[in-house]
Amino acid sequence: MIDPLAAAPALPLDEAGRYVAGAYVVFLVLIVVYVAIMAAKLQRIERELRELAGFAEARSEERAEHEAEAAEVGGG
Repeated sequence: MIDPLAAAPALPLDEAGRYVAGAYVVFLVLIVVYVAIMAAKLQRIERELRELAGFAEARSEERAEHEAEAAEVGGG
């Protein structure tokens, strides 16, 4: 019996090399796009975190002011 894989012609190395190179290029492009998406998401999260930290700081300052006013009214 003849092995069907042995009877089938293999791709010449020059033609196969183009497909391998193309596959690597596609893979590299996908990795770059993924990294860009993750970088944009990280920047957005950092910006939102800074905004939330500002809100928390402003709220704690307001609370401290209200407590100081209440102490003045209660102690006076």
